[in-house]
Amino acid sequence: MQLRSKTMVWSAAGLLAVGAATGLSAQALLQPKPSEATSAGTQSGAAQPGAIPSIGVPNYRAIVAQNQAAVVGITTAGEMRTAGPQGFDFGNDGDNPLAQFFHGLPMPRGHGITHAQGSGFLISSDGLVLTNAHVIDGAREVTVKLSDHREFKAKVLGSDHSSDIAVLKLEGNNFPTVRLGNSDQLAVGDYVLAIGEPFGLEETATAGIVSAKGRSLPGGYVPFIQTDAAVNPGNSGGPLFDAGGAVVGINAQIYSNSGGYEGVSFAIPINVAVQIKDQIVKTGKVAHARLGVEVQTLDQALAESFKLKSPNGALVAEVEHDSAASRAGLKVGDVILEFNGTPVIDAGQLSARVGLAAPGDKASLKVWRDGKVINVDATIGSATQLASAGDSGSNAGEQGRLGLALRPLSPAERAQAGVPGGLVVEQSQGRAAEAGIQQGDVVLSVDGTPVDTVADLRKLVQAHDKQVALLIKRGESRLFVPVTLG
Repeated sequence: MQLRSKTMVWSAAGLLAVGAATGLSAQALLQPKPSEATSAGTQSGAAQPGAIPSIGVPNYRAIVAQNQAAVVGITTAGEMRTAGPQGFDFGNDGDNPLAQFFHGLPMPRGHGITHAQGSGFLISSDGLVLTNAHVIDGAREVTVKLSDHREFKAKVLGSDHSSDIAVLKLEGNNFPTVRLGNSDQLAVGDYVLAIGEPFGLEETATAGIVSAKGRSLPGGYVPFIQTDAAVNPGNSGGPLFDAGGAVVGINAQIYSNSGGYEGVSFAIPINVAVQIKDQIVKTGKVAHARLGVEVQTLDQALAESFKLKSPNGALVAEVEHDSAASRAGLKVGDVILEFNGTPVIDAGQLSARVGLAAPGDKASLKVWRDGKVINVDATIGSATQLASAGDSGSNAGEQGRLGLALRPLSPAERAQAGVPGGLVVEQSQGRAAEAGIQQGDVVLSVDGTPVDTVADLRKLVQAHDKQVALLIKRGESRLFVPVTLG
């Protein structure tokens, strides 16, 4: 958790997606309306000053024809695990009145074999596939089906639950691919198209517009693209295209009180996805940055209290001990106005910008303190301490005996969870994942001995040869989970 926002924002569990694309130019894919004037003009057809020109509508037929071959269906098989709804782990959302409206594909309960279905798209001719992390979560076997009905067993190169991105690899060459666009250039009102397999229905295309940008949802840093393109269960992991036929997002979530599409969908910007993909391909894991502050969005009353002219910025409610923020001198009551020269409108924007930085990056902050602006320089920290029992190296993690990436709970998180200490699971792989430990779980003890630091856990695990029992807090429940050591 890079930053934790006290702003009441939507909580989500459903993650959905759609299509894939290869390149036609924007001019080739845009089909103008010949009968439509270029703007609201005079009787002679001349445009009025300030009028908005018409660009016509996209050629959706061409976009689908050029890209459907690179859109894939994904099916997985794995052991059933007792869990909550599938999707991002947003902690305890019982106090959030909007949480009930977010729906996704529920994870099964009990034991046995479960099958899941989603979408994805090919981004390289040698078989790299992008999809959602929740699509392949817990899978022992992943099968990718192309539009020509060829099927491939896919290798999972890596996944990142914080961004909900996973990268798969198919054996072979000369695969059809999509063309990646620039999600930063999207604007509200732009046309978008989705292709995927909702409810298992192959090669389904739906269209809409960008409804909003930079939507912040709890539990992550992703600045979501909001659209009204219809996506449903099974669309998860597929791409969102712009009017020029380039992929600009990966559809991930819906807002619904019925479990199906109701007009609001969220996509992960492709620029974020590519950044995560590059780390996974290079190292097999993802390092997220952390500033170490708890922030909230200003309202008018708070802005007036802090003598600000407008309610823009991220108000610092807590500074974690020995964090990048504390070392930089940030204080409770500071209002962060800019991050690396870019204005910060609300707490969600700050979370997104910090989350997309790399640990060790230098950051320049413009801060409002005591009625004046000051400049603060910070060296961004890491969001994850990787625990590798039996290896004293600080960046061994998934390759260790447990396969857990962990960090200590902050004081605010301990108070919220009602526990004196513990380690929150940032990522679970290997032996721990096989045992059923999930992202968001809190490790309270090892064989009954409480743990507050990664070093505590490592020391206790080193004393065991075959198995340890971890006491886990998940929501309001506590359970011991036996983990066989590698």
